[in-house]
Amino acid sequence: MFFSKKLKKFQNIKHCFFSRKNGFSDGCYKSLNCGTGSKDKKENVIKNLQSVGKKIGCNEQSLITLNQKHTSDVIYFNSDADVKNKLTGDALVTKVKNIGIGILTADCASILFYDPKNKIIGCTHAGWKGAFNGIVQNTVKKFNELNSKNDDLIAVVGPCINKENYNVKIDFLKKFIDKDKKNEIFFEKKNDENYLFDLRAYINKEISNLNIKNIENIEKDTFSESEFFYSYRRSCVNKEKDYGRCISVILMT
Repeated sequence: MFFSKKLKKFQNIKHCFFSRKNGFSDGCYKSLNCGTGSKDKKENVIKNLQSVGKKIGCNEQSLITLNQKHTSDVIYFNSDADVKNKLTGDALVTKVKNIGIGILTADCASILFYDPKNKIIGCTHAGWKGAFNGIVQNTVKKFNELNSKNDDLIAVVGPCINKENYNVKIDFLKKFIDKDKKNEIFFEKKNDENYLFDLRAYINKEISNLNIKNIENIEKDTFSESEFFYSYRRSCVNKEKDYGRCISVILMT
């Protein structure tokens, strides 16, 4: 369990970037696998989600996650009546209290947002594709539509894959350079065909470009820290049949 120093200061906010520890799953899913889309036993995933709900302070029905598709789509809950589980999108924003909103990850970053002035929370799933296509901007845009000023926003970027373990090909690099030549700084050349991509730095740039100054990073590498995190890329390297997902949750009381 990993926590934000910035968010911990607020008594009305409960949050956690959960590790893979202290759950009910076994095998490659050991142990707190919260991915309903994995091939893990459904009863184990349900028990894991119930455990997360208890720790964050809500029941299972009030722990809401998305059907994540690496999109730039943001879901907004205006009231209790809007709250539904597993809607398709990659970010959630709400003023509704006592609802735990969560993001599932296995190398991508989860980002937790809070506006303490207007009492709005948000969570975002930011892999390279979502970040590239504007999920961060769209999440903040939704906050702005609710009268949030970017100066008031707190953004906490959770654990994700580190640059030294994120190997990409030249076509991946070209995609980013074609969008903006300045994106070159997020890549380190290994050889003529292979580069290392700094996802965390890219996400931080996306956030700071919106004039959000209050940014915190949970500097953990999902690929190398196998004791604490699931990793899609590590599972591919190890030729595992599947992989679990960690959950990050924020709730406002």
